[in-house]
Amino acid sequence: MTDAYVAIEGGHVLTGRARAPGTARGELVFTTAYTGYEESLTDPSYAEQVLTFSYPLIGNYGVRDERFESADVQPTAVVARELTDDVAEWLTEEGVPAIDHLDTRDVVTEVREEGAMQCGIAAGPDATPEDARAELDRCKAMSDHVDIGAAVSVTEPTVHEGDGRYDVALVDCGAKGSIVSSLVERGADVTVLPYDTTATTVAELDPDVLFVSNGPGDPENFGAAQELVGEFAGEVPIAGICLGQQIVASALGGRTEKMTFGHRGVNQPVRDLETGQVVMTTQNHGYTVAEPGDDLDVTQVNVNDDTPEGLESDALDVLTRQYHPEANPGPHDSLGFFDDVLGMAEARVAPTAD
Repeated sequence: MTDAYVAIEGGHVLTGRARAPGTARGELVFTTAYTGYEESLTDPSYAEQVLTFSYPLIGNYGVRDERFESADVQPTAVVARELTDDVAEWLTEEGVPAIDHLDTRDVVTEVREEGAMQCGIAAGPDATPEDARAELDRCKAMSDHVDIGAAVSVTEPTVHEGDGRYDVALVDCGAKGSIVSSLVERGADVTVLPYDTTATTVAELDPDVLFVSNGPGDPENFGAAQELVGEFAGEVPIAGICLGQQIVASALGGRTEKMTFGHRGVNQPVRDLETGQVVMTTQNHGYTVAEPGDDLDVTQVNVNDDTPEGLESDALDVLTRQYHPEANPGPHDSLGFFDDVLGMAEARVAPTAD
């Protein structure tokens, strides 16, 4: 049955089977992950994107809400070779259009060759190719989503208690839940702050670490977070993950750029420049740090394309990662990042510990 359509920038329309009805639009991207579909579908970094799964069967171990990274499905629509009924029902309940029974190998190949593209989705018994094209016509580039932070951030400060050893102020630009839990499990009290939090609010908290989260879109659209980094660099240890790394670099004189198709999957190899060790990582980003600036050193790079995966400054107490050390269901090669972050906090609180 053909009752679903994907209109892609450039003019052509793909056809498939509707698994969850509706219309949507967004940037067409793909992930190479073969597990962790629950985590991917609830990752706020996929906001305003249409997520294509390259692995052919999605949903073979059900849907469990304890694996969610946020309360909602985040992509605007989902494309797969085959979705199980469990996942299709979940997406239907969430109001997120989903399409399967198309050749995702062709979709992935086109995105790799042409880059991430705008697309329109129409799925359901009354859907037409014209509906999909109309959605495409209304689709904005990711850099034009200037208020994307408001869609994925908390609106009021929220406290998650550890055992009180450290106080972390987490700037929520679309934070995954597992970042918070990774810090809490290590004894930190985490105050999750809106993406547009002011320096006055952070100063009143007097945190041991200022942590900038992952999130969707262009780092240049997170000006308030950049201002926080610029205000507190050198005074409070600063950490960041994914979008957080890009925001930190931009705030400290670096430059970011959009990638052709980004890194999205659970098998991205990263090499540490000091030790030579290579670890496998989970990633989900369409922008990268092009130039780190004078204050930050590149300490880790992607084996495939040499893009920066880790930035550090001993003088400013800054530590960032482009990948997701906390990723569920893995790999967990780089979980020690959180120990290193809280090590910066320990160094700050130790003089007054007695």
